[in-house]
Amino acid sequence: MSAQGNGLIADIGGTNARFAHVGKDGTVSDIDVLACADYASLTQAAKAYLAKHKRTAAHAAFAVAAPILGDQIRMPNHTWVMSQKQIKDDMNLETLRIVNDFTAVAHGVPLLSPEDYRQIGDGAAQKNAPIGIIGPGTGLGVAAVVFDAQGRAIPVTTEGGHVTMCINTQREWDIVAELKREKYHHVSAERLVSGKGIVNIYQAICALDGHTPEKTDPSDITRAGLEKSCPVCVETLDLFADLLGTLAGNVALSLGAFGGVYIAGGIVTKLGDWFKASRFRESFMNKGRSRDYLARIPTFVITHPYPGLVGLQRLAMDGAQC
Repeated sequence: MSAQGNGLIADIGGTNARFAHVGKDGTVSDIDVLACADYASLTQAAKAYLAKHKRTAAHAAFAVAAPILGDQIRMPNHTWVMSQKQIKDDMNLETLRIVNDFTAVAHGVPLLSPEDYRQIGDGAAQKNAPIGIIGPGTGLGVAAVVFDAQGRAIPVTTEGGHVTMCINTQREWDIVAELKREKYHHVSAERLVSGKGIVNIYQAICALDGHTPEKTDPSDITRAGLEKSCPVCVETLDLFADLLGTLAGNVALSLGAFGGVYIAGGIVTKLGDWFKASRFRESFMNKGRSRDYLARIPTFVITHPYPGLVGLQRLAMDGAQC
C-alpha cells in the first residue's frame, strides 16, 4: 500500500468500526468512528465512510474482532458475516488484507510512545522481552508480541479471551456457578471480563443476593459503581478488576511477559484513577510462590485512542500485500 497510496484502514470491533485513510507517505487522516449496528455489512460501512469523506480506496487493510481462519469470517459479538473475496470484489479493491483485531493492536503496541499508556503498579519493562496484550471491550481480546534475534517485533494472534475463567474465591465460584446454571455451558474469560461480562457479574450478584436487576447496560453499571450509588454495581466493578488481574497474571506467566502486559479495549481507560487504586495489580501478582516473579513485570493501560489503527498503519506502510 505504501508504494501505491490511496489506502483504507479500519479496526472493526463488536460495537464500533474505526476507519482512516492512509496516504502514500503513510500519513493517517480522516479518522472516523461508525456504529456497526447502523450498517448491514462491513462493505456498507466502508462505503459510507468513503462517501462521507469524499475518498476512494484501491487498497485496504482491515482488523476484525473475529478469528481469521479462511475466506468467510464470522464475528462472535456482532451479526456481520463476511467473505474476504466478496469484500474485495464489491469494493473494487486491488489488494485487501484482513487480520484479527488484536493482531493489529499487537503490531501497534511496540510503536506506542510513553505518552500513549500509563503504568499500574511497579516493575520495569525489559527490551525485546515478550509482551502480553489483553483488551476488555465488547468482547475480550488477547494477543502477544515476541521479538526475533534482530529485535524485530512478531505479533502472535490468539483467541485467549475464550479460555476457561480461573477463579480464586467462593464469591467468584458462586457467580460462575450461577452463570453456568442460567446462561452458559462454558464460562470463558470473556463472559466475565468484558462489557457483557460486567452485565453478567451484576446479574449474577442480583440473583445470588435476591435483588431485582435494574440495569442492563455496562455503562450504567460502571457509572453507578464509580459513583458508589449502587452496592451491587460497586461489587461488580471490584470483581471485574479482580478477574482482569487474575487473567492478566495468567497471560504474564504463560508468556514470560517481561516486556510488560498492556491493557487495551474501551472499558479500562474509562475507569481512570479508580482502576489504579483497584485490586487489579494485587490480583495480577496473587500467584502464590510466583508473586515475586510477577512483581517484576509491569502492567500498563493503553490511553492511545486507536492502537489498532497504529498497527494497521504499520501494515500498510510495510506494503504487506494489503
